[in-house]
Parts: sequence; C-alpha cells; structure tokens
Amino acid sequence: MTRLYASLDDDELFAGNDADEFSSILKRERDSEDIDHFRFKLYRGPAFISELLQVIPNAHYYKRGTYDLKKIVEYAKKQDFTSLIVVHTNRREPDALLIIGLPDGPTAHFKLSRLVLRKDIKNHGNPTSHEPELVLTNFTTRLGHRAGRIIQSLFPQEPNFRGRRVVTFHNQRDYIFFRHHRYIFETKESKQSDSKGKKGKDGKGEKISQQKVIARLQECGPRFTLKLRSLQHGTFDTKGGEYEWVHKPEMDTSRRRFFL
Repeated sequence: MTRLYASLDDDELFAGNDADEFSSILKRERDSEDIDHFRFKLYRGPAFISELLQVIPNAHYYKRGTYDLKKIVEYAKKQDFTSLIVVHTNRREPDALLIIGLPDGPTAHFKLSRLVLRKDIKNHGNPTSHEPELVLTNFTTRLGHRAGRIIQSLFPQEPNFRGRRVVTFHNQRDYIFFRHHRYIFETKESKQSDSKGKKGKDGKGEKISQQKVIARLQECGPRFTLKLRSLQHGTFDTKGGEYEWVHKPEMDTSRRRFFL
C-alpha cells in the first residue's frame, strides 16, 4: 500500500493514471525491479548507494564504468528492469539522481543535496529486509502527481507491515525531503492513580503499576533532499528528447509560486 496525499478535488489529476507509463507497475502487472549505476570512485558515493539499495527492494547495483548511458538503458530493457537510477557526482560527492522509467520513460532529473548517511544520524536504527510502506505527501499539482508516480514506481505495491518500515517523500515548497524510519514499540510501567489524584494501592497497601505501550520512530537513514530539475518524455536523450517540464532560474523569483 502506498499513501499518496494530493488534492482530490481535481478529477483530471488522476484521470490519466490507468494509461500512463507506470500503470502496469503500480497495478502489479509487472514486478518493480530497479538498477543503480555510478561511474567514478566516490567519497560517499559507495556508502550512499549501499544504503539506497536497502531502501528500495529488488534493486541491483552495477558499476557503470565507461558505458554510454543509452547502451545501459537498452541493456536494462532487455533484462526487464522497470527503472534505472543513475547517481551523479560532483567533486566526489553525490549531487543528483537520474530516474529513468523503463521501457518507455519518462526520465526525471533531481538535484540531490543535504545528504546525511546512516552512520552520521544519532541513535539510528538498522532497516530489515521487509518491503517498506511508502508515504508521499503534498504532491498536489499535475506535475507533482507525475513526480510522485515516478517515485512510487520504484517501490513494490504490497508492503510487509511486519517489518514496521516506512519510507517518506514529503514535498514542501518544491523541495522533496526523504526520510526512512522504522516503528519501535516499547512497554513501560506507569503508576496507577485514583480519581482524587492519589496513587492507587491494592488491599495489602502495595502500589499498583500499569503497563502501557508507547510507539516511536527510529530513523534508519539515509537522509537527503531532492529538487526536480527536468522531466523528459521517453528514456534519456539529451539531444532529441522532448521535455515535459524544465526548471529555469527565473522560476525562482517568486516565493509564492510552486510547481509540485
């Protein structure tokens, strides 16, 4: 189950769901399977990819080497992968994600920032192999709904709730905040009080304790922020590809105008 929070009063927002590129995956007609690539030896890149593989079930890692991205796309199609994720780096630091839906696109380019690895998160938890629940919040526009569907297609549509894992993509002012948590249930004892505010006692004068279950979240990591830079029809093509949407610097002049 995926929880996608959007504006439900616009029927046109959801009208194309049955016919878009992700419908076969999200209807479970095809199993979601992802492939990750990166090219260079990175400083935090290998650790980030390792944690990303633990977030996205059925994901496989392949070193890109010097292969052209178009050839990688064709190879992934033949292997029946549903998505291709490319981790881009700048000065040995991950700074962008390219998500390509297979076999027919679209291609989304996200800027990646504020990356925090698991080891740097205080009191972090370790995720299990259970398939997580996916929560998408505040993707309220047509473009936002489209971006949400791209993200949704990366994850299986039948989470295993026994694992108590939840992956969240929260859109706020066109910045998509990623968090990965697990639920923790703790049993604590509390002293029972009577109606007058005095501590309750049994017939022998001993204090009565009562157990209650407290739920909390433990972050598993990684933690990062995404910002959509472009959305392209079809698979990756920098020369002849058509773009559904491209971010331009002049779009940032108004603080009240948002696109997702």
